[in-house]
Amino acid sequence: MKRKAPESPFEAQRKAAQRAALNALRRARRSADKAGVALSEWEGEFLDSVSERVKTHGRAFGDPEKGAPGQALSSMQGRKLKEIAAKAKGEEPRRRWVKKRD
Repeated sequence: MKRKAPESPFEAQRKAAQRAALNALRRARRSADKAGVALSEWEGEFLDSVSERVKTHGRAFGDPEKGAPGQALSSMQGRKLKEIAAKAKGEEPRRRWVKKRD
């Protein structure tokens, strides 16, 4: 019986990031459905397309400048995923780029 050669640490990290991204996408969709929050057409399409790209290619972005090596989602995709998850939980969207008044 032949054994497979052990994976390199980089390959193991890449697969772990892929599994984590797929789990986060599933969790966001499930929590929105469970809470009865209606996702916009764009958000539903985003979750579907990103999960398909992660499943087929191992990551959801093509340009290496847009994300860290070994990661499955780019920084903007991660931010949008967090926003969708927060919307599913019923949290208020965070305001960005607004100067706080004293």
